[in-house]
Amino acid sequence: MSPKVKPSGLIVYIASTFAIILWGMSYIWTDKLIELGIPVFYFVFIRILMAGGILFLFNTAYGRIKRIQKQDYKKFLLLAFFEPFIYFICETYGLKETGSPTISAMIIATIPIFSIAAGRIFFKERITPTNMLGVALSLVGIVLVAMANGALGENFIWGIVLLLIAVISEVGHASITKSLSGNYSSQIIVMYQFLIGAVYLLPLFLWKGLDGFNAEIYFSPDVWYPLICLAVLCSSLAFSLWVSTIKNLGVAKSSIFSALIPVAAALIAWGLGHEHLNTRQWIGIGISTLGVILSQYTSKKA
Repeated sequence: MSPKVKPSGLIVYIASTFAIILWGMSYIWTDKLIELGIPVFYFVFIRILMAGGILFLFNTAYGRIKRIQKQDYKKFLLLAFFEPFIYFICETYGLKETGSPTISAMIIATIPIFSIAAGRIFFKERITPTNMLGVALSLVGIVLVAMANGALGENFIWGIVLLLIAVISEVGHASITKSLSGNYSSQIIVMYQFLIGAVYLLPLFLWKGLDGFNAEIYFSPDVWYPLICLAVLCSSLAFSLWVSTIKNLGVAKSSIFSALIPVAAALIAWGLGHEHLNTRQWIGIGISTLGVILSQYTSKKA
């Protein structure tokens, strides 16, 4: 019999699901910017800077600003280095170079495997055989959902390497977030993470992000609508919810939700009429959902 979920626990799961839905939407908005020919370093930098600025104004308005403690400087610098800097760059270019959404999604979906190891090593998180079965089912379901035909890019191997680096950086990000969550609120952690990340990205923005700059295009509503959605919803809001998820569920269990982003993206694309889901993909969604339930199961004895 499944354990009874406390109201606070239910809120955590709702927040986790909402964050994943927003990140699923981010694929659509990001694809829109790429189709318009906007350089990656332009919209990634603007997105991160805007998100950090919004959280700064929010925390200031509510009197929640908290200075970074001296012993945590290195952690915040490393946190921002892992994500947004390394993860966003490697994921975006990895998807571009592989030329295969299928394989790219499968690689990103291996995050739980690395996260379980990190959770066990650094935080002594307890993982049961049932949780492991849930991870396996989630990965199987994700593969079924993500499977599609597509040509491989010329720099396929390089794309694979970039995606693996993105996966490792996400695990590092989750681990450091867990260590900071006891002393800082979700909004404060994400605020510093994005503001420091914007500093990291600034040289790349000036070097490559402004190539072929055209004010009429770059400042058009077609560009700024998805940019604002990415900054406000997929960065400021979703990351704040995600820090709370990591804090309450731990590194290993929270990673299961992040691995379902490809599933969420497929469902959203289907709902908006951008993609048709076949029987195999619907079965994959069902298997992934069952996997998530099992991965979160904790017996009363435990």
